[in-house]
Parts: sequence; C-alpha cells; structure tokens
Amino acid sequence: MTSFGDLLGPQPTLLTGDDEAESDLLNGADPAAVAAAHPTASIAWAYLAEASINEGATITAYAYARTGYHRGLDQLRRHGWKGFGPVPWRHEPNQGFLRCVGVLARAAQSIGEEDEYLRCLDLLNESDPAAAGELGLA
Repeated sequence: MTSFGDLLGPQPTLLTGDDEAESDLLNGADPAAVAAAHPTASIAWAYLAEASINEGATITAYAYARTGYHRGLDQLRRHGWKGFGPVPWRHEPNQGFLRCVGVLARAAQSIGEEDEYLRCLDLLNESDPAAAGELGLA
C-alpha cells in the first residue's frame, strides 16, 4: 500500500539527498557556491530560487527553480519514478525538488504563464497533497 492509500499505485519515491550540500547550506554556506559544487542538489537551487523570488527577481527565480526542477526530475527517475506517483513532502530529501516546483509555480504566475503555473500546482498535488500547502500555494 502506498502512503497515500492507493493499493494499485506506485510506491512513494524517496530521494537520497545530498548530505554534503545540505550540511553546507544548514551551516550558512553561500547557496551559489553550494550549487556550483553540487549542481545536482535541488536543495541548493531551491535556496537560490526562494531568495530570488523573495527579492522580486522573478526571472532569476524562474531560472533557478527550473534548474532545480530538472535536476530533481533526473534524481527521481534514477530512483525509479516513472513520471507519476507519490513524492512525499515529509521525506526531507524530496523537499529540494518540491520547493523548486513551488517557486517555479509562483514565478510562472507572476509573469502570466498560467499554463505553467497550473501544471506546477498539478505536479505538487500529484506528488503530495500536502506539498502546496507547505509551500504557501494552497
């Protein structure tokens, strides 16, 4: 049984994360330096995207979030994800990817890209119904 109660659906995908990148970020390292040293770590791109969107640098946030989103897709696929199925928010290593999707949604909406905004919301809701709320998008 999956964590969301779908007996026929795929098991939740649980990323392994990047311990070194996560530790560097938690210890106050510059997110740009962390992204340069660990370009596959979605969490570093999420930090950059969130800082940019909060500063009003929407296009920069969009670019950072898009990068982290694609790096996260690569990781999800390597962990067996087939383009659908649960990606639980509660599993912390998944949060870098989900945070990037959240910023991508906000940035897309801000520039009037409604289809992308809705696609991102759908992805968050399909990944974990709690994710959009955790990201302030519910």
